[in-house]
Amino acid sequence: MVARVSTVAFEGIEARAVDVQVQVAPGLPAFAIVGLPDKAVSEARERVRSALIASGLALPARRITVNLAPADLPKEGSHYDLPIALGLMAAIGAIPPDALSGFTVLGELGLDGSIAPVAGVLPAAIGANSRDEGLICPAACGAEAAWASPDIQIVAANSLIQIANHFRGTQVLSRPSPKVHEAEANLLDLRDIKGQESAKRALEIAAAGGHHLLMIGSPGAGKSMLAARLPSILPPLSPSELLEVSMIASVAGEIEGGALTARRPFRSPHHSASMAALTGGGMRAKPGEISLAHQGVLFLDELPEFDPRVLDSLRQPLENGEVSVSRANHRVTYPARFMLVAAMNPCRCGHAYEPGYSCKRGRIDRCTGDYQARISGPLMDRIDLRIEVPAVTASDLILPPPTEGSAEVAARVAVARDVQLARYAAAGLPHIRTNAEAPASVLETIAQPDTQGQKLLRDAAETMRLSRLSPRAARRPHARRSRRRGENRPAASRRSLVLPRARRRCQASRLSPSMVLCAA
Repeated sequence: MVARVSTVAFEGIEARAVDVQVQVAPGLPAFAIVGLPDKAVSEARERVRSALIASGLALPARRITVNLAPADLPKEGSHYDLPIALGLMAAIGAIPPDALSGFTVLGELGLDGSIAPVAGVLPAAIGANSRDEGLICPAACGAEAAWASPDIQIVAANSLIQIANHFRGTQVLSRPSPKVHEAEANLLDLRDIKGQESAKRALEIAAAGGHHLLMIGSPGAGKSMLAARLPSILPPLSPSELLEVSMIASVAGEIEGGALTARRPFRSPHHSASMAALTGGGMRAKPGEISLAHQGVLFLDELPEFDPRVLDSLRQPLENGEVSVSRANHRVTYPARFMLVAAMNPCRCGHAYEPGYSCKRGRIDRCTGDYQARISGPLMDRIDLRIEVPAVTASDLILPPPTEGSAEVAARVAVARDVQLARYAAAGLPHIRTNAEAPASVLETIAQPDTQGQKLLRDAAETMRLSRLSPRAARRPHARRSRRRGENRPAASRRSLVLPRARRRCQASRLSPSMVLCAA
């Protein structure tokens, strides 16, 4: 007799159906698992054996074969423990043979028969619901699975004995309810920042249109404080965005207690992060920081200190909104639509823009040029807004806190987002939510600059020698030198800049010209 149990294998955030076939046949005692299992799946033999003994069941002294079909699909992870154990229980008659039909099963077993939480329960539940199947999962993941559908049947148990009693009718396991993390009091507010009014306005523009932002300034100017308060002015996740973000977090195992949150992600990796940590990878090709920041913010502090190859790996995700991780035997794709917010000093010493400062390394323009040259031109072309964050003066610090905080700014950002969403929905593009996601052909139609805007762009193109790199690429000013205050430094770094493409997008958000920071 062959007992069959349905489970899943993960390819990115997609859950592919896997058929677990368990056969107990005459022969010398053995326990074999076939079907391209990895080390964690192969070790399931001992966990299943000990869990069944702890539950009062003994393995028969016969040949046990477990096949994971399709056999050419790699099987990775510990969530195969529970389907193998339940298939074995059905094969020896410990539970009714047809009890598991119509269910997708996943969970990790402890040696005492307990069921431990696993990653990927939400994608597995969504996949099971699409196949009109129920789900058997750990009790700790039941609330997470309940988000898949209000109609899906869910059996969330703490042990093998509870599942056996449930199918025998001696114990009824109630369906878990979805959980949401309670909204925490937001301790970070724009009201905490004194001065930097231009930088706050640039932060609002970036939040309204989903634009990438680079802040250049001396140490202590408040760049990190500004970036940390960006989530406080972003609107909450919509239901579809919440589902996308939660599926990625579920595969990465970052959902705690099965509760989801409507707050947008904010990821801030250290500058020593590797390419695999940032873009995703490893033996199991898990999502990286850019995917975990999907529909949220990726903050890269000390941008030039990152490995140049790591930074250049962001070029494709910034353009396409997704990242592909390839391995020898499979290839997965994760969503990666995020706002890139970066901060950097103008030079290694950090004080190049301060009046009267003399760099010990040599000429200031050479020091700043060498330091900023660590960032490649193609990556800079993908950053819509670049602003200078000057040092805060003592007179700014003694002023009382500003009256306008994150709540007021978030209300204006929400209105701008609603305008964009309605515009693109009316244009037959409901998948586009912000101006930053819109293709260039659409921007040319909906964001025609007025006379004043055309003059601004013309003057900027002539003064900064802007050139069009491609229909979707931004204009990038070539470095030039200015003798302002007797100092030599790149003009593109000295002044705030909104690239022409970004300006059209800001106009599409119906933001006033005073909100756009440009260098003319």
